[in-house]
Amino acid sequence: MTDISLKELAERVAQLEDERAIRDLKARYLRACDLKDVDTVRDTLLPDGARIEFEGFPLFEDREPFVQVYNEMGCAPGIFDIHHAANGVIALTGADTAEGRWSLLYHNINLTERTLTQLGVEYADRYVRQDGRWWIAETRSWRNSMLVESFDETGARTITVAGEAPEA
Repeated sequence: MTDISLKELAERVAQLEDERAIRDLKARYLRACDLKDVDTVRDTLLPDGARIEFEGFPLFEDREPFVQVYNEMGCAPGIFDIHHAANGVIALTGADTAEGRWSLLYHNINLTERTLTQLGVEYADRYVRQDGRWWIAETRSWRNSMLVESFDETGARTITVAGEAPEA
């Protein structure tokens, strides 16, 4: 068994606590998206200068414009989402900085458009600690796969997109 000092042990525990806090932050963000909890979505993103770059959306360089679009699109009546993140890898890059990569299965039911959508998504995040807590400072995502089904008033489904996401 290797002898480690109390200082080294404390550093390892602190790293584990930081990683756990970041994982909880990402889970809180995704759960808030599913629950249409706009205030919690806002509260996970860095207050000044959060950068949000999701494929198919404009670049946001502050959280408020993003939260406004999320509220209008994601919280509309008849929209039901599930964000299932997995395969999270967190790398602490400094005392108060970290990076993360995540795989995501996104499932959406849109009753207005009569569509069911499943996306395979990858996230690349950057996190910062300010005032003793972790924030999402930057989040980028891109689609790896897409399945879109349309359904009529009887519930009959038709696949409209399968495989790679269309350019638009």
